[in-house]
Amino acid sequence: MNFSGFYRLSNLLKCNRRSLSISRRNVKSDSLTLRHQQNGIRRIILNNPKKRNTLSLPMLESLRENILTDLDSEDLRVIVISGQGPVFSSGHDLKELTSIQGPDYHSKVFQTCSEVMTLIQDIPVPVIAMVNGVATAAGCQLVASCDIAIATDKSTFATPGVNVGLFCSTPGVALGRAVPRKVAMEMLFTGRPISAQDALMHGLVSKVVREEQLEEETLAVARRVCESSRPVVALGKAAFNKQMSQSRDAAYASACAAMLENLELQDGQEGIRAFLEKRRPVWSNSPEKIHT
Repeated sequence: MNFSGFYRLSNLLKCNRRSLSISRRNVKSDSLTLRHQQNGIRRIILNNPKKRNTLSLPMLESLRENILTDLDSEDLRVIVISGQGPVFSSGHDLKELTSIQGPDYHSKVFQTCSEVMTLIQDIPVPVIAMVNGVATAAGCQLVASCDIAIATDKSTFATPGVNVGLFCSTPGVALGRAVPRKVAMEMLFTGRPISAQDALMHGLVSKVVREEQLEEETLAVARRVCESSRPVVALGKAAFNKQMSQSRDAAYASACAAMLENLELQDGQEGIRAFLEKRRPVWSNSPEKIHT
């Protein structure tokens, strides 16, 4: 997907919000998710600690809404997702998955979850998981789906669905793209948790820090993202994700096309001029091209 594709995607998602009955509302302390934005950084907090921040259908819809709100605003540069309480997220709410609910409801749960996970990777701004505690099943899937993940040294990660008779097939999609195959298969077949250090070693998380350093380290990364041009970051995110699914030669071809597209951006030329003139760049944060 090229840079312009990002904006087509976000416009499409805005239309889909109506059909999916997503309504805007003021953030309240009893909301399933809390949203706060300042200086380009949007904080989204899973806010149901009494239920271990389960990714129930209402939670997923709330998370999707908070990601989509003002997605195209130049003021939005990066999203940080965290969890309230000692559990980042324990995954799906199993009460929603009993036979009483029925297959139509079950399908809606998994479809909505898949939409949220792919949305995180398709939107034009980076998404950072700030993990302090347990991330299991779809909660582990959420971490694996984020572009960057920073965790405390006490955090653990697992896909334990097999232990309750529901194999973590959908979490396995994100997990299998974040860690080596055999590591993913061991996690999926045994359900055993791995430590934060093992998660770091295998590539599930980007950095492990002490609990008291988590917010400082995460926000430092977020602020660094905010220092760069929004359209350049957006183009880079799209190009990276596209080439990862391609063969080597196709990947180089699409990456070269992305480099050329990047050079056509106003901020692409501004950055080069600033470097040559030995000054700080002044980003327009506009997707406009120099030849249009």
